[in-house]
Amino acid sequence: LSLSLSLSLSQPIQLRFIQHKKEALWFYRIVSIFYDTLANPQQYTEEMREEALETLDLYDQNLTVVDIGGGTGFTTCGVAKHVDAKNVTILDQSPHQLAKAKEKEPLKHCTIIEGDAEDLPFPTDYADRYVSAGSIEYWPDPQRGITEAYRVLKPSGKACMIGPVYPTYWLSCFFADMWMLFPKEEEYIEWFERAGFKEIQLKRIGPNWFRGVRRHGLIIGCAVTGVKPVPGDSPLQMGPKVEDLKKSVSPFLFFLRFLVGTMAGICYVHISTYMWIKDLIVPKGMPI
Repeated sequence: LSLSLSLSLSQPIQLRFIQHKKEALWFYRIVSIFYDTLANPQQYTEEMREEALETLDLYDQNLTVVDIGGGTGFTTCGVAKHVDAKNVTILDQSPHQLAKAKEKEPLKHCTIIEGDAEDLPFPTDYADRYVSAGSIEYWPDPQRGITEAYRVLKPSGKACMIGPVYPTYWLSCFFADMWMLFPKEEEYIEWFERAGFKEIQLKRIGPNWFRGVRRHGLIIGCAVTGVKPVPGDSPLQMGPKVEDLKKSVSPFLFFLRFLVGTMAGICYVHISTYMWIKDLIVPKGMPI
């Protein structure tokens, strides 16, 4: 059982407890029950979503858009404000999350499919826009997922990765490292560069009640965009997948990873409540 206390691009990838596809699948089997009523309003607000999607240049109703790791379709609903839903595809590995997306009126005409972010079922040079929000933290190999984003985009197509940022405060680091992947901002940039993207930009986002504080990290903390310059596959050649889903997993290790990772996640989510209370108590203009 491996636990990485830091993610280095030059070292072999070691996964956090819920940074496994099987554990993430079961995690969202539970979380899907209350995801739209508790998780998103606390961590990923509509204002944050609109701010992040501004970077994607959704200026044309006829754009073809893929939302990868789209879950219950919260980000997709933002996309559907600008793009004809018939041109939008939501992909996620969780049928329980996608069941929630299928119930949403704005997504009625979207294509909704189960799939793997690291092995997308789309042809090369397929989409005008790629977006993924709150998904990369569960990918066993984020570089592979971003390389797939490059592949499926058309030349001049744009990818937007909306995800967590790593904390600096020691206790927040401890819980983050036990739960899921919290990349550093420079890691996002390097993953995009290695995949072949150009015009890479990073935009910081976060809940208003954090007042810009980032020492505890954020479950949704930045939007990173890049443009695919030329047609074809990514210039980066990837080796075998980090995680082989066909391989059997020890039930004991699975249960232990799932239990400890979920407990760490529950503890970490309380940080947002803590910051919300501080925002109420500490006068505006004073550091929190």
